[in-house]
Amino acid sequence: MTRRSHRGFWVVVFLAGVYFLVPLAATIQFSVQEGPHTPFWTAYAGIVSNPEFWMSLRLSLLMAMAAVIIGLIVIVPAAYWVFLRVPRLKPWVEFVSILPFVVPPIVLVLGLVRLYGAGFGPLSSRDTMLMGAYGVVAMPYLFRSIDTGLRTRNIKTLTEAALGMGASWPRVMFGVVLPNIRSAIMGGAFLTFALIMGEYAISSMLGFNTFGVFMLLTGQTQAQGAAALAVMSFVLVWFFVGLIQVFNRDAVSAMGGAR
Repeated sequence: MTRRSHRGFWVVVFLAGVYFLVPLAATIQFSVQEGPHTPFWTAYAGIVSNPEFWMSLRLSLLMAMAAVIIGLIVIVPAAYWVFLRVPRLKPWVEFVSILPFVVPPIVLVLGLVRLYGAGFGPLSSRDTMLMGAYGVVAMPYLFRSIDTGLRTRNIKTLTEAALGMGASWPRVMFGVVLPNIRSAIMGGAFLTFALIMGEYAISSMLGFNTFGVFMLLTGQTQAQGAAALAVMSFVLVWFFVGLIQVFNRDAVSAMGGAR
């Protein structure tokens, strides 16, 4: 790397840091801006002591986990089979995977209510409607991550080697495919968590007080409380990023030790 390119790299890093850190610092400063005789953690204490905060956080976390599980059950086998056996169908699968970007949330919710709201089918309750809607919304992120993992790990060669050694298809899936795309799965899961933790439109139309709805309602009445919530959600997201990094590092170490 030349001196000029090295200098340009640090300029880009500095500008990116200013772009991301200055708004965060301003939000933190506003969240702790209290009167002279009021502790600076008042806004955070008010949020943490609110039982609706914990209920909304628990609901969003459960729905995010359900969306990830539903997405993985549907997308991993489909993406693997298309990648391995019918690659000519990949453009159609990619088209289907980006439909949640095209269909507005209100159309998705109204379609679910219209189809299942009369008590027909497994999505007749509001809980399962929200879970199914989140599973659909998470589809583009999970599919892109898993597809990238399948293409970068040379899964086709590994599958042929495992089948040649007499492994069954379930053994190939759980012993070869999933361990090799673990990082891609975790990346897609993180994107899904980040999306659902801040999602508002679908949950509000179905009448749920999720974390995103709680943040909006808090911002309408408590400006500093909303700032405190924004800081807490930022910390929560980076906590999950750290968990993913630790998980991937342990997985890589285990695979290296096995070799």
